[in-house]
Amino acid sequence: MDASTLVLIANAGGVGRTVLEQLRADDVPVRVMVRQEDDRAAGLRALGAEVVVGDLTRPETVAAALEDVGRMYFAMPVSPDHLLAATVVASVARAYGKLDGLVGLSQMTVSQMTATSTGESHQQRLHWLAEQVLNWSGLPVIHIRPTSFLDNPLFTTLAARSIQTDGTISLPFGTGRTSPVSVDDVARVVATVLRTPAPHVGRVYELTGPRTVDMAEIAQEFSRALGRPVSYADVPLDRWREEILAKVGLPPHVEQHIATMGRLHQENRYDRTSDDVERVTGVPPQTIEAFVAARKDFYLG
Repeated sequence: MDASTLVLIANAGGVGRTVLEQLRADDVPVRVMVRQEDDRAAGLRALGAEVVVGDLTRPETVAAALEDVGRMYFAMPVSPDHLLAATVVASVARAYGKLDGLVGLSQMTVSQMTATSTGESHQQRLHWLAEQVLNWSGLPVIHIRPTSFLDNPLFTTLAARSIQTDGTISLPFGTGRTSPVSVDDVARVVATVLRTPAPHVGRVYELTGPRTVDMAEIAQEFSRALGRPVSYADVPLDRWREEILAKVGLPPHVEQHIATMGRLHQENRYDRTSDDVERVTGVPPQTIEAFVAARKDFYLG
């Protein structure tokens, strides 16, 4: 395989899997790193990917996965190991890689952070630090900073649960505005950059939905999509975390991150829009209504 076109996807969950599907549709050669051989790995092979077993926190497996690779997509699930993995990838790619593009999935909150800010989640701080490490590496980096995902439990699992219970979306956002973006739209941007990375090297793309809305407007979009009344129920942040979020059973690091997202929404830190999705791909991001309508059975149960 040509080293200038072989893409390594270091995480094939969510955005990564969709990127894989889009690249393979164009016959771009793709290698995917997985933690273990299992049914998921077999499914990735069925999509046309070469699958290798590795761990982003283990340099020797990253080096092996990078062999003959020209482009890489780096991402992790919400994890306390995020900074370690970014540091391993940067150091190994510098020493052994021949990359002409390294796409890192970050978070849009990073754009509001400083070296000493303390109001963000532990995960958001790790993203800020990881971006610094990747920049210092001198590698051909492109940062992708999506805002909150429409696919996040805030707008999917938790929303579906309360809609089915009492016809509400119960969140602690107050009057804060937000512009969530879908995994599909973020994946389109990542795939576009990976196909031809050179024009994008050194760029930061901030990805949002088409407009900012408050929770009452989001409830209206849900109502139209589901064909039934949905209203917004504002819940005090502490009570929401104790009575709703804690019952999901998330790891502490993940729970703290989502709880912080709730607070930052309440503080109106997510009131922002960007045209980067359309500017990079030529197609505007999907609306909340369209996203929900495509998942109507999930939300109605």
